[in-house]
Amino acid sequence: MAAFFSGMITAGFLLGALFFIRFWTRSRDLLFAAFSAAFLLLALNQTLLVIANIPREEQSWTYLLRLAAFTLIAAAIIHKNARPRSDRD
Repeated sequence: MAAFFSGMITAGFLLGALFFIRFWTRSRDLLFAAFSAAFLLLALNQTLLVIANIPREEQSWTYLLRLAAFTLIAAAIIHKNARPRSDRD
């Protein structure tokens, strides 16, 4: 049952990645590309947890993928807000 729900979560992450890629293709804003990449990392993290049968994700090396995803999101937001107002869309 846990594998089924993990698959649903992974599908949700992949759907989120496709959603943000669609906005990135329209606007070419790197914020959307970063969000898409972060969702792909989260989907990879969830997939590896099931494949490797890791019972406690917070104590495994796959937690670094989640950390990378959230760091990527934070860096993209900081980069977006650090630019001068005239460069923003």
